[in-house]
Amino acid sequence: MISFKEYLMNQTEIISIFTKKTLGLTFVLSAAAFAFGQEKVGVTGTIVDKSNQPVPYASVTFSNKANKLFSDATLTDEKGQYNLELTPGNYDISVEAIDYKKSVINKQISAAGNIGALSIEAEASATNLKTQDIQGVTITVATKPYKVELDKRTYDPSQDIVSKGGNLQDVLSNVPSVSVDTDGTVSMRGSSNVRFLINGKPSALLGIDDGANALQSIPADQIERIEVITNPSSKFEASGTAGILNIILKKSKKTGFNGSVIGTLGYLPQTNLNTNLSWRKGNLTWFLNGGGGYRESKNTNRNNATFFNAAMDNDRTFTGQESITNSNNNNYNASSGIVYDISDKTSVNASATVRTFESDNIGNVTYDYRFLKNPNSFVNRMNTGSNDNLAFQADLGLDHKFDDKGQNLSVSASLQSNRSYNDTDVNQTQNNIFQLQNVINQTTKNKTLVGKADYELPIGENSKIEAGYRLDINQNVYDNDVLERTVANPEFHFLNNFTYNAYYREIFNAGYLQFKSKVGKLGYQLGLRNEYSQVDIKYSNLDYYTENINSKKTYNNIFPSVFLSYEIAKDNQFLVNYSRRIDRPRSFFLIPNPSYTDNQNIFDGNIDLNPSYVDSYEFGYSISKGKFTINPTLYYRHSTDDVKMLVYSDLAGAFHTKPINLGNDDRYGLDLNFNWDATKWLKFLGNVDLFGYTTTGISNAPELLGKPLSFEGSGFSTRARLTSTFKVDKTFSFQLQGFYRGAQKTENQTRNDMYALNFGASKTIWDGNGTVSFNIQDIFNTRAMRSTTNTAEFSRDSYMQWQPRQFAVSLTYRFKQGEKIEQPKRKKDVNSNATGDDQQGPM
Repeated sequence: MISFKEYLMNQTEIISIFTKKTLGLTFVLSAAAFAFGQEKVGVTGTIVDKSNQPVPYASVTFSNKANKLFSDATLTDEKGQYNLELTPGNYDISVEAIDYKKSVINKQISAAGNIGALSIEAEASATNLKTQDIQGVTITVATKPYKVELDKRTYDPSQDIVSKGGNLQDVLSNVPSVSVDTDGTVSMRGSSNVRFLINGKPSALLGIDDGANALQSIPADQIERIEVITNPSSKFEASGTAGILNIILKKSKKTGFNGSVIGTLGYLPQTNLNTNLSWRKGNLTWFLNGGGGYRESKNTNRNNATFFNAAMDNDRTFTGQESITNSNNNNYNASSGIVYDISDKTSVNASATVRTFESDNIGNVTYDYRFLKNPNSFVNRMNTGSNDNLAFQADLGLDHKFDDKGQNLSVSASLQSNRSYNDTDVNQTQNNIFQLQNVINQTTKNKTLVGKADYELPIGENSKIEAGYRLDINQNVYDNDVLERTVANPEFHFLNNFTYNAYYREIFNAGYLQFKSKVGKLGYQLGLRNEYSQVDIKYSNLDYYTENINSKKTYNNIFPSVFLSYEIAKDNQFLVNYSRRIDRPRSFFLIPNPSYTDNQNIFDGNIDLNPSYVDSYEFGYSISKGKFTINPTLYYRHSTDDVKMLVYSDLAGAFHTKPINLGNDDRYGLDLNFNWDATKWLKFLGNVDLFGYTTTGISNAPELLGKPLSFEGSGFSTRARLTSTFKVDKTFSFQLQGFYRGAQKTENQTRNDMYALNFGASKTIWDGNGTVSFNIQDIFNTRAMRSTTNTAEFSRDSYMQWQPRQFAVSLTYRFKQGEKIEQPKRKKDVNSNATGDDQQGPM
C-alpha cells in the first residue's frame, strides 16, 4: 500500500506528463491503475431504535483501526438505511443522532454484504421535539464539481464562484470539455454542433436555433447541474454530432416552504433579480422559478480586405470595415409546476414556462474603400434594430413504478411555441452624402410537439432492458420583408430576392432499445436507435424569375451505440464507447436568403443542404481516490458530408457566406479533466484538450466563378482551462480561472490563439442565510477572435469581440431552510460544500 506522500507525487507526475503531450499514455494509465487499485467492498446496514424503528439522518462513522486513510462516514436515509464502500479490515463504528445516545461497536469487515441492524438508545430526557421539527432540514454533502459516469459527465455549478449572478452562457464557459467562443457559439472538443436539452427535452427557454441571447436569459442560480454527454447512447436523440448538453433546472426535494432570492448589479450595466420558491407537503410538491433583468452589451467586428484583382470592382484595392454594435435587452422568465404522488408508485407532474426577451441595438458600420482611380471613399451604415421574443412551453408527465425492483414507465408530452419579431432600419451614407436606406422586418414563428415514452425492466441484479419511443413535430414559419430607397430611386421598393415567405416542417419518429448488464467487473451497454424523419420546405420570394420552391426530403437511419466499462476498484475504471450521430441542418440554414442587414456581408442559405454523419469513438480512464480525480479520454470522430462555410466575394466586392456539404472531417485528441483538493484551503479543477484535425474537400461551386476553393488542412491545437479555488475560511472563498485556445489552420484560413483570465469571490453572511459574490470576466480584455482568410482574389483579416471586460456583484438570501443540524466531525464534512458557502441544497 502506497503512502499519502507517494500518492501526491504520483498525481504530480501524471499532471506533468499529460500537459507535456506525453506519448506514453498507456504507461501512465497502467501505473495509475496499479497505484490506486486497492479493492473495496460494498457495505450496507440499518440504524434502529430500541423499538426496532428506523432512525433517519443518523451519522454512521467507520474508523479503520489499522489505517485512518481507510476510514469513511455516511448518513442514513429516510428509512434508516445506509451504504458505502470500505476497504476490508477492523472498524470501530460510531452512530450518532439527535435525541439519541452515541453508540460505538467494533466489527470486522471482510466481504461485501449487509452487516445488519445497529441499535441506538434514546436520551433519557429526550422529548423528541427536535426530531419532529427537522422535516425541513437541509443536509448538504461536500460534492466534487465534476463526476464521471458510464455515459456522461456531470458538472455542479454550485461551487462556481466566477459565474455567480450570471447566466447559462457564463456557466458553460466554465464546464470542462465545453468552450464558448467570442460570438456566443458553444462547442465541445472543437465542434459547434452541440444539442441543447432542458431537463432532458428541447425547450422553449432556448428560443429558436439555440441562439446566444437565449443562453443569456437562463440565470445561473436556476441551474442544478449540467450533464455533458460527449458520446450519447441510443437512448438520446441522435442529433448533435459534438454531443449533448442537458441542463437540469432546480426542483425542490425538501419539505415545507423554502426559497432563495438573488440580485445582481454589474458593468457593462446589468441588473438581475431571480428567485427559486418551493413548497412540499404530503403528496404535493409545488415550485416556482423566475426572474428577469436588464443587460447591455458591446460587439466589435473588424474586417480588412485587400483585393488582388483590382479590375473586378472599379479598381477597388482595399476595403476596411469596422462595426460596433451596442445593445440593451430586457428578459423575464418564469417556470411553475406541481408534482402529485397518486400513490407510492405513481405520480403525475405538470409545468409551464414563459420567457420574454426584448432588445434594442444600434450598430455603426464604417467602410473605408480605396481605389486606383479614386484614392479614398468612406461609407457609413447606421443600423437601428429591435427584437421582441416570446416563448411558452407546457409539459405533462406520468411516472409509474410497477414494483420496487426498478421496473418503471415514464410518459411525457411537451408543447412549445416561440415567436420572434426583428425590425431593423439601415441608413447608409457615402462621404457624408445620403446613399440608401433599408427597412427590414423579420417574423419567425415556431411550434414544437414532443411526445416520449420510456420503459425500464430489470433482469436479475445486474441487468436491465430500456426501450422507448419518441415523436417530434417541429414547424417554423419565416416572413421577411426588405425595403430600400436610394438616391436614384427615392421611393421605397422591395428587394425581391430578400423579401420572402418560407415554411419549414420536420417530423421524425424514433424508437430505441438498450441492454445494460455487468459481469464481474465488466459493465456493458448495447443500444440501437432508429429515426425516420421527413422534412418539408416551401419557399417563395418576389423575384419574377424565381419560381416557388417546394422541397421534400426523407431520411431513415440506424444509430448504434456501445459502452464498456471495466472497474479495477471503486472509482477506478476504464471506459470504452462508440456511437453514430447525425447533424441535421438548422432550419435557418435551409432558407435560400435567410437574412439581410448588410449589403457587404451576406449570409446565403442552402435549400439543398443535407445532414452530415459522424462515427465517434472514445477510450477513457477514470480515477477517483480521496481528494484527487483524473479522467483522461482519447477520442476520434470521423464526419462525412461535413458542412463547411463557403466564403466568397461577388463582382461588387461583397462577401457571401454559404453552408455546403463538402468532404470529410477527422478530429482526434486527448481530453483530460481533473479535480484536486490539494489542501483544505486550495482546490483545482482543470481541463486540457489536445487535439488534431484533418479536413478534406475542394469546392467548385458556381458562386466561385470557376475558381476552386480548398478546405483541406490539418494540424494540432490545444484548449485548456484551470480553475483555482482558495478558501480563506468557512465563509470566504475566491477563484481564479484561466482559459486558453490554441491557433488552428487550414489551407485558406488561419485562426489565432486566444486566452482570458476571470476572477470571482464569495462571502457567506447572515448566519449562512446570505451570500455576497463578486466577479470579473476577462480581466485583461483579451477574449477576442482573430483570423486571416487567403484566396486567389483577396486576403482578409478579421477581428471579433462579443463582449468586453465585465464585472458584477450579487447578493443571495435564503429563507425557511429549517433548523441546521450540527453533525459530528469526521472525514467528510456534511455541513459545507467545497467553497464554504452553505448554500441551499439541490432543487
